[in-house]
Amino acid sequence: MNQNAAPSHDPNGTLSYEQAGVNYDLIDPLKVTAQRAAAATAGHLAAHGFTEVAASRGESAYVVDVGPFYLASIVECLGTKTLVADEMAKLTGRSFYDGIAQDTIAMAINDLITVGATPLVVQAYWAAGGSDWFGDNQRAQALVAGWKRACEVCSVAWGGGETPALAGIVEEGRIDLAASCTGLINPKERLSVGDQLGAGDAIILLESSGIHANGLSLARKLVERLPQGYLTEIAPGVTYGEALLAPTVLYSPVTEALWKAGVAPRYCANITGHGWRKLLRHPSELTYRIHTVPPVTPVLKFIQEQAKQDDREAYSTLNMGAGFAIFVKPEDAERTVEIARAQGIAAWHAGTVEAGPKRLLIEPLGIEFGNDDLQLR
Repeated sequence: MNQNAAPSHDPNGTLSYEQAGVNYDLIDPLKVTAQRAAAATAGHLAAHGFTEVAASRGESAYVVDVGPFYLASIVECLGTKTLVADEMAKLTGRSFYDGIAQDTIAMAINDLITVGATPLVVQAYWAAGGSDWFGDNQRAQALVAGWKRACEVCSVAWGGGETPALAGIVEEGRIDLAASCTGLINPKERLSVGDQLGAGDAIILLESSGIHANGLSLARKLVERLPQGYLTEIAPGVTYGEALLAPTVLYSPVTEALWKAGVAPRYCANITGHGWRKLLRHPSELTYRIHTVPPVTPVLKFIQEQAKQDDREAYSTLNMGAGFAIFVKPEDAERTVEIARAQGIAAWHAGTVEAGPKRLLIEPLGIEFGNDDLQLR
């Protein structure tokens, strides 16, 4: 939390992520405890002749060595972006659930590909507050169509799913969306858990489409300060609500194209919760020096300004225009940028990995994050 934040009773002061109801200082210790308990169960794989890739513990996806290839898996929840879609539907009469479906799949697939996996199968979890949710045909069909389209973009099979009606657990009229994804790392040389990451490697940042699906609690809290709420224009013809609902970019076409072109990432980071601090995810003692900062997506700049956040607070919470980071050998840097752009996704050779203490230096903004700013293991 920004130590200079105004008291929460000030309706026009700094609005932090914690004041919006999300406190990672409370959430992250549970993640660490769960990881340690989970690690103690890895021995059960031996009964099947398999072993875990221990280095994947604490990464964005879990990897198992099944012999001829690695198997990777992940489950991710969308979060509260559906609440924005529901409010915008009331205000505009439009359904935004086609984009919401892509957001949900992106949360899983963009994590899975960080370890070098090719996404193979997606499963759906759609938990509604009651059966009536599924009776809105326009909304339900938009969810199905968007889910299928995202699967087509990522070349994955939609295997199935679960659609429970959880009255009393999920609020009436609402839905909780999640996705799981299984992928293959084949050949095994594609495994990317940072074991080869080192000084001299280049940092490539890929553009985001907006807020993606992290920071929505902050974005929704901010509506209380806007006289026109979600219908506030942040650019000519673009409302705040519409900008928030821009679907999350699916990055697997880039990682697949890189492998086909002979470029093997040393490491990848999905820039979601914790913002740019995610660049510090790998446990190695290395310094990440950023010399080029991508343009900030207009909706994120709007949130920062309206929430009165300084750059350090904003970059510690939001993706600020960069949704995914790829670490490659220096000689592969420009080729990586070109390959990403060929997939229609803007990319920048943004920085360099250096020997030194574990820290992230965003030089153009004068921001430094250290090891204590991200505790996920």
